[in-house]
Amino acid sequence: MSVETVKKYFAKLGVRQQVMEFETSSATVELAAEALQTKPERIAKTLSFKKGDGCFLVVTAGDTKIDNQKFKAEFGMKATMLSPEEAFTLTGYKIGGICPFAVPADVSVYLDISLQRFETVFPACGSSNSAIELTCDELFRYGNAVKWVDVCKGWE
Repeated sequence: MSVETVKKYFAKLGVRQQVMEFETSSATVELAAEALQTKPERIAKTLSFKKGDGCFLVVTAGDTKIDNQKFKAEFGMKATMLSPEEAFTLTGYKIGGICPFAVPADVSVYLDISLQRFETVFPACGSSNSAIELTCDELFRYGNAVKWVDVCKGWE
């Protein structure tokens, strides 16, 4: 999958034109913030975690870190990130472009409450040089999120 997959997905929702693509990389929080001329904390980073033979995604604010105790309390397991190869195989996206949009049906999406302090946030759109500006409600809806979770630290 790629930014084109996400554009097709967003075309069905009427927001395809809002997808931004950059001449430079937006693969990290810092690079995305620079490309978007915004604060790093407003970048909605999508983290991929192992769950059995599959995975799930947690979208967090750019200035957070996973709190292992909160994560284990929420998901009943240790936070184990996917390798780049596993991430691509299971989500269809490469590291730096992983997003909660148009993911396989067996990939659940959760949003961390650290995002809720912003009116809008900027998640990637399937490539390491793309993003879209969304409200938290839009992110929840378009990402088909399961629920809001509290699994991060460092932002309070």
